[in-house]
Amino acid sequence: MSIRPRIRELAPYDFAPHPEGVKLDQNELPYDLTESLREEFVTRVATLALNRYPDLEARELRIALAGLHDWPQDGVVVTPGSNVLIQYLVIAAGIGQSVLIPSPTFGVYRQQALMLDTDLIEVPMGPRFELPTDRMLTAMERSQGIIFVANPAAPTGNLHPQGELERLIDAADHRWTIVIDEAYAQFAGSDLSNLARRPSVISIRTLSKAFGLAGARIGYALTSPEIAREIRKIVLPFAVSGLQQAAALTMVANHDFVVRRAQEVAAERQWLMQELHETPGVTAFPSVTNFVLFKVSSATRVYEGLLRRGVVVRLQSAATLQNCLRVSVGTRDENEGFLAALRESLTEDGDE
Repeated sequence: MSIRPRIRELAPYDFAPHPEGVKLDQNELPYDLTESLREEFVTRVATLALNRYPDLEARELRIALAGLHDWPQDGVVVTPGSNVLIQYLVIAAGIGQSVLIPSPTFGVYRQQALMLDTDLIEVPMGPRFELPTDRMLTAMERSQGIIFVANPAAPTGNLHPQGELERLIDAADHRWTIVIDEAYAQFAGSDLSNLARRPSVISIRTLSKAFGLAGARIGYALTSPEIAREIRKIVLPFAVSGLQQAAALTMVANHDFVVRRAQEVAAERQWLMQELHETPGVTAFPSVTNFVLFKVSSATRVYEGLLRRGVVVRLQSAATLQNCLRVSVGTRDENEGFLAALRESLTEDGDE
């Protein structure tokens, strides 16, 4: 079988599902759609002609998203998930050039850069997960291509100052495309889409987090009409199904509800962080997202202890995040169950 050597070298995406128990490992919204939202979605689906192909470029959804952000319709690109959008952007601006990222960061940037045989440049973050702007600027002088910066950052949860991003943008000239991944913006109350009005800047968003549509897989970009036109050349025809578009249109039409839910999650995050700060043997890092990164003396042992108690969190594999775990913010009952299981796991082998 003629598979490229690079593909054979790559490890598959690392995720082991654990369907039972308290699921706090994928940064999902802990609430499903309300009954009224489900009914609205079903009503939209009932009008679909499923024997026909969907709208080629999801125009109705693009119009709705443009209205939500006060954005030119031609500057909106919709894709089946933000992961797919990241792949398209690496194809558009990375192949034959470079992909520059801070580290640690969202693993899909690195995965797609390697899979598509680009020159990958990783620059370590500072000790408090600060954006390594000066070192990234130095790297930018030696190459060209595309830069991905998650802000709020993943998996660390912190928010980089807008001024640091502007320094990168100012240096980009025509040689670099800057992508600001704002997957968790609603939980932080942040919005840097204004930066995407500048040349060579793209803001990418997802409906998997605050919108509660992880199962529907919808991502989108906000950028200039000129850049959007080039990205749409790469998007496969009819990539976003009618069912996906119906789900997305339902939630965009109920954006006020989305905002309230995000605020509820942010308040619960503050409570959870305070509880973690008061737990001996735990160092919780500041977060403005719907998850909290924390450190213990033995992450593997605590992770396994949580699993035995029916609680699933995310074990971090990056070398710079040694002995770190990431927990998504759940409902109060889920969070209390996690904390009880964590404290038991910490004490069973004398971590405290």
